[in-house]
Amino acid sequence: PTIARDNSPRQKFIGSSTRSSEKYSTNLAAVRQAHPEEIESLITKIRTRGYSIRTEQAYESWLCRFIAFHKNASPLHLGAQEVNTFLEYLAVDRNVAINTQNQALNALVFFYKHVIDKPLNELGDFARPKRPKTLPVVMSKAETISLLEKMDGIYYLMAALLYGTGMRLMECIRLRVKDIDFGYRQITVRQAKGNKDRIVPLPAILFDLLKSQLEKTKIIYELDAKEGNANVYLPHALARKYPKAPGEWLWQYVFPSKRLSVDPRTKVIRRHHIHENGLQKKIKKAAQEARINKPVKCHTLRHSFATHLLENGYDIRTVQDLLGHADVSTTMIYTHVMNQPGLTVKSPLDI
Repeated sequence: PTIARDNSPRQKFIGSSTRSSEKYSTNLAAVRQAHPEEIESLITKIRTRGYSIRTEQAYESWLCRFIAFHKNASPLHLGAQEVNTFLEYLAVDRNVAINTQNQALNALVFFYKHVIDKPLNELGDFARPKRPKTLPVVMSKAETISLLEKMDGIYYLMAALLYGTGMRLMECIRLRVKDIDFGYRQITVRQAKGNKDRIVPLPAILFDLLKSQLEKTKIIYELDAKEGNANVYLPHALARKYPKAPGEWLWQYVFPSKRLSVDPRTKVIRRHHIHENGLQKKIKKAAQEARINKPVKCHTLRHSFATHLLENGYDIRTVQDLLGHADVSTTMIYTHVMNQPGLTVKSPLDI
């Protein structure tokens, strides 16, 4: 079988600071080689806490960038002042996005607090940047239908699920066979944001397409089983508790990858779920073909799901539960999109 290796965490980081005439560049592998104990300690602590592989890769990358910025000095000899300088460089010289600044800060705070027990209590004048309050991009019902009509096959099914259930992109990508309940017309979203489970409605119009997809997936599963590659990834606690579960049909991904890949943590060869980039590109292309003059992304379908439910008269608490929001104030943003904080507001020109 064809095996795809994920080398994304091994990319180079190149930057230059206007605060210093010197430029710095590094291959992350070189930093790992120079500071193996610090890097391994970070990875061990992250895995002990059950963080995702993406968080692990991001935090490891930021620690390496921080070390490289300070000319490969050991982070054990660096502190709050050096962290503050690095964060200022990202904010001022590189002008990175607020989310990027926060991720870098979270990674370094985690390392100093939980790995080497040296909390960064003071960061000088540096303040954690606040995310701007922006309104989500929402398509009208006609635009949504037009977008879906430009899609077909497995990507139509996934896009329709995003809109029909309000799931996030990775929640849809990571669906497993056991999570789909045709009898009760519902889907169980496992370990969603905040490590919470929730129930979302399964659109009846997608029954036949989903059953057809499961039949195709089972053929792949049976072929993998014959070759000894039917095991799928499970969180370590589940894999230990149910050692046979990874090879069972119920735990297989609904949308499996076309190729086998090497698990970056265990180095085990297995079939993972489909990569999200494919769906992202298809939705962007479909939006262009449908001539929708909005920056449409996968998450736009989730925003549209919530807004259209409110327009159809569903109460905001119900929508909050379906979206998995911890606070109803997060869901309230869709009332602003509708321009209905309580009553519909009409423009003076229309009165």
